[in-house]
Amino acid sequence: MWGIIPAAGIGSRIQPLAFSKELLPVGSRLDDGVERPCAVSEYLVERMIHGGADKICFVISPGKSDIMEYYGASYGTASIAYVVQPKASGLCDAIFQAAPLIPADESVIVGLPDTVWFPETALAELPEGTLSFLLFPVDNPQVFDAVVLDETRHVQEIQVKREDASSRWIWGAFKMPGHVLQALRQLWLSRNREDEYFGTLVNAYLAQGGEAIGVKAGASYVDVGTLHGYRSAIALLSEAAQQENVTGARVALGWPAGRLPRGLHDLNRE
Repeated sequence: MWGIIPAAGIGSRIQPLAFSKELLPVGSRLDDGVERPCAVSEYLVERMIHGGADKICFVISPGKSDIMEYYGASYGTASIAYVVQPKASGLCDAIFQAAPLIPADESVIVGLPDTVWFPETALAELPEGTLSFLLFPVDNPQVFDAVVLDETRHVQEIQVKREDASSRWIWGAFKMPGHVLQALRQLWLSRNREDEYFGTLVNAYLAQGGEAIGVKAGASYVDVGTLHGYRSAIALLSEAAQQENVTGARVALGWPAGRLPRGLHDLNRE
């Protein structure tokens, strides 16, 4: 299974930074009993691995070589590839940059690298064979993409950043077979690439007879793309770390391979 991580955005809401926003230190890992900081995007990488991904593609802009430097060729059990999005042209364009890598018969997960959410194993709840969204309850759905379901969990509409959002459940990640990814890409191309947001494209897909389901398996969700979100993420992780029955408050599945040769985790060199 593939995981696609769109990481080409400039992160204007949280600038200035001296590095890519996906590498913002949020939370920690334990290394031989020593607590060390980790990058915010590692939470998504680990959640994708828990969801079954063994190959992950970062979609980056030409100026984000620091992400390649950080992650290298692997993370834990997952191999990592990189695709360049020549210019920031929205989420749809970023996702479809990776489409040539995804076989028609292989599943793919898409998530956002500047988010932290629980439970860490929620992606495993998404079914195979169809487009499905992992949903989270929030208090401010108008700033996200709210998902409206019918009684059978089928998606009726995605309300993209609407002030009058009628659902408090938003999507935080989604999964689909490779052939559905290709169908969505063809639809996007036929619409002259005008869909910047994935939600508007999915609405067009549903209108043409496509189907998608929503799975309310998420419990908490924080967007770290603002200073307020950054503080909220730290608070969420701190609270989770104090609860014995909650896992995923610290990354634990591995080190980013790009950092391993530098001896950063060698306590004898400190």
